[in-house]
Amino acid sequence: MNILRLNAYFAPEITAGSHLMNDIYEGFSKRNIRCKIITPEPTRGISNEVRKEYKAKRKEKLFGDYIEVERFPMINEGSNPIQRALRYMLCSVFHYYRGIREKDVDVIFSGSTPPTNGAISALVARKLSRKYKRKVRFVYELQDIFPDSLVNAKLTHEGSIIWHIGRKIEQYTYSNADKIVVPTESMRTNIIEKGVKAEKIEVISNWIDTTQIKPIDRDNNSIVSEYKINPSKFIVVYAGNFGVAQGADIVLKVAENLQSYKEIQFVIFGGGSYYEDAKKFVEDKKLKNVIINGLLTQERVSEVYSLGDIALITCKTGTGNAGMPSKTWSIMACNTPIIASFDTNSELAHVLEKSESGKCVEPENISQLIKAILECYSRWENGERKSLSSRKFVEKYASKDVCVSQYINVLTSEV
Repeated sequence: MNILRLNAYFAPEITAGSHLMNDIYEGFSKRNIRCKIITPEPTRGISNEVRKEYKAKRKEKLFGDYIEVERFPMINEGSNPIQRALRYMLCSVFHYYRGIREKDVDVIFSGSTPPTNGAISALVARKLSRKYKRKVRFVYELQDIFPDSLVNAKLTHEGSIIWHIGRKIEQYTYSNADKIVVPTESMRTNIIEKGVKAEKIEVISNWIDTTQIKPIDRDNNSIVSEYKINPSKFIVVYAGNFGVAQGADIVLKVAENLQSYKEIQFVIFGGGSYYEDAKKFVEDKKLKNVIINGLLTQERVSEVYSLGDIALITCKTGTGNAGMPSKTWSIMACNTPIIASFDTNSELAHVLEKSESGKCVEPENISQLIKAILECYSRWENGERKSLSSRKFVEKYASKDVCVSQYINVLTSEV
């Protein structure tokens, strides 16, 4: 089988789902499936030296030659939204004209970044079907529902010009996809309500590698000594961005309110556009119960989430149904209880309830979050320590082997 993937980003660029796709590519190679990736030269988060290196590396083969990468020249992404939009439009043009020249493609497999990627992939699949005089299937990997995501982040509103354009692109993509893969039941419900047939949708959770992410005893956790953390305290961990949608400022406000509880220690590994503001808040308020540092590498996820007696997940009100936070599975794989300040009708809330891995309280509700933390702290004071079986839940529903196999079954099925 030959698969064509139209990518906006590829290694050495790192994006939220790049590790998931890498696992899928590895799965392709193990099953003798060939995949060609057409992608622009890398620009996101890399140095000029690396960009220069890849200008001369237009073609590359990976995973025993089963994965072929072909790059085309492209302007820098930059932080300016107009420049970024221009880059997306140019990528769409390149993807279309490169895609329709391909030979012997069985499936177009594309994701939802940028938002036009699905529509372009549908056009390429249609053109190749006519060219080959046989069906070329289009499988759409939907991680970000556009324009809903812009509305949730308050970057636009329903009824705006951007919203109407987004809805047209969305409808065209869904109607022309043979299969749509979504990571959560709530996303499945969302697009069914928009008219997508249920039988067209497959729910496959985003996953983690449970052989890499696992519990680490605090006595063996190098973060303790590295950041001078008192291991005898009740540790509350938050790791993630301080941005528009995350609502992570509530963690700092709760820490400020709990300063009198000397045995409660907040440990934060943060990033995002408001991270420096968060650090300044801690410094200005002289919060001795908060240790705050930048995000650690993916390789240290087990250390980060095993550290906590509890781990926090947060969101702004109304943004929780945009998707399932991928960190959920990592925390659960480390058998750390979760307290989520999150929309209570979200997929995350349902998973916590079903797996008995934690508790969800209303987002942006400081008093409810404080109460939930103190309930856990009270049990800790009485000698109750972490003894969950949430890792078993992850191994059953969100492990790498299980989910990659499900993806490949969708891609290779003729139905």
